[in-house]
Amino acid sequence: MTKARKSERSQPRGEQLLALLRREQGASVDDIMAATRWLPHTARAALTGLRKKGAAIEKQKVDGVTRYFVAAEPAA
Repeated sequence: MTKARKSERSQPRGEQLLALLRREQGASVDDIMAATRWLPHTARAALTGLRKKGAAIEKQKVDGVTRYFVAAEPAA
């Protein structure tokens, strides 16, 4: 688990989540929890919320860890 940078913590949590998902390596649930201080069920619910808003969230297993990526931005 990596610590969130101070600049990431000052963003609203929804923006933090999108920033994590836009990274080349994407984000695991543990990454999301560390950055936002959410519990696991809250992190997964936030991913579901983004999907419902139209974001194309993709997931891949990387070294046995599920990592999530945003493929397209939600329609405004």
